[in-house]
Amino acid sequence: SSYGAGMRERGRADAWDSHSQVRVPAPEAIAERLAITPGALCVRTHYEFLAGGEPVQLSESWEPMAITDGTPIVLPEEGPLAGKGVVERMRSIGVVIDTVVEVPRPARATQAQANLLGISIGDLVLHIERTIYDTDGDPVETADIVIPDAR
Repeated sequence: SSYGAGMRERGRADAWDSHSQVRVPAPEAIAERLAITPGALCVRTHYEFLAGGEPVQLSESWEPMAITDGTPIVLPEEGPLAGKGVVERMRSIGVVIDTVVEVPRPARATQAQANLLGISIGDLVLHIERTIYDTDGDPVETADIVIPDAR
């Protein structure tokens, strides 16, 4: 089901909180991952995922406004496909997802991450850099995902 697909995209989480900002200029590193010009406008969404009431994952997602602006899916967690995930949302506007690339790296929790995840600064975390591409090979979303090693 589409609900199941959205939940698979979110891992073990059974609940999440999100906050989106529109028209955020893409920093250079994000622009490079999205193959857009630095400063191009994006939708940035911060997620906090919970499992059993405990924080288990953080994510910061970036989508180019050039793809979603003026569509009902511009905000990932609002509108008719709220919470359905990138694949289904993009398909609804004619963008077909072909590839998802995830690059996992070990890292240490920053102050902000530790506060949100209920862990200590410097605790081990898994940092996943994910980029989703359409059938033309163009990036349509990129995200930085942080999961505490203990979880």
